[in-house]
Amino acid sequence: MAEYKGIKGFKVQYLSADPSNPIIGQTWYNSTSKDLKYTGVTTAGAWATGGNLATAKNGLAGAGTQTAGLSIAGEDPSGNLAQTEEYDGTSWSPSGNLNTARRVLGGCGIQTSALAFGGYITAEVGTTEEYNGSTWTSSNPLNTARYALAGAGIQTAALAFGGSTPPRTNATEEYDGNSWATSPGSLNTVRNELAGCGTQTAGLAFGGSAPAITGATEEYNGATWTSVNSMNTARNYLAAAGIQTAALGFGGSTTVPVSTTEEYDGTSWTATTSMNTARGVLAGAGTKPAALAFGGNLPGVSNATEEWTGAGSPTTKTITVS
Repeated sequence: MAEYKGIKGFKVQYLSADPSNPIIGQTWYNSTSKDLKYTGVTTAGAWATGGNLATAKNGLAGAGTQTAGLSIAGEDPSGNLAQTEEYDGTSWSPSGNLNTARRVLGGCGIQTSALAFGGYITAEVGTTEEYNGSTWTSSNPLNTARYALAGAGIQTAALAFGGSTPPRTNATEEYDGNSWATSPGSLNTVRNELAGCGTQTAGLAFGGSAPAITGATEEYNGATWTSVNSMNTARNYLAAAGIQTAALGFGGSTTVPVSTTEEYDGTSWTATTSMNTARGVLAGAGTKPAALAFGGNLPGVSNATEEWTGAGSPTTKTITVS
């Protein structure tokens, strides 16, 4: 009988813990759990429960990645929040508060360099703040104050689009790390309560209210928006992760909160595995293969967090012989 060494050219490793970054096809024996394991790939995407937010909330903004996420502001039954929470892939920890408490705002960037903009206090605001990983600093406001908008990009090259002024707007603005400039390219579909992701020169807008709930999708090239294929399920107050050519849209509301998840490949949307908890007015972060969903309305504010692992992602499996 052929041995593993003869097939692969090396022996099965004997380790006290699973390797931190195994390659596809790697096999090892975990002496602690007494399991024979290997690294395969997922055949279908799936959501898994993560650590709960410290404070249940909706109307929050998100930024960062699945293992370094950022929850920004929002509201709970007490009113508008200025809270910031950081996620390490397991649990959330409080960080420095925003200077201005608000809800249904836009956010983008990474955990150590994020941007928060717009939102609602007792009326729409254009307030913009920069985060350095511990504290927020006020910056120049949006030219068009608004709430229920979407954002994309990074702290020094951000994009803000759509929202309520009121009424609804299709205005797009670009941030250079200091100030906002209005883009000549406006959304083709005037809407609020939409989702967005991508970069300043390759943005993606989808869903929202126009005023009817819509699945309309548009791509931004740094100057103009182009309408492309719509989502399969029209909805508002949904969340997003990813880039223009590889995006994930999840949650939101039709007339009730939904758990529906769809993947975008740069051309069309495909329905995939639903979230475990249906909710709208939630936040998202991360990428198409590794996204993060947190907070929202069930109805009633939620602290639930879910982690998405897309199809084809590496996964550790245990070999059983029974």
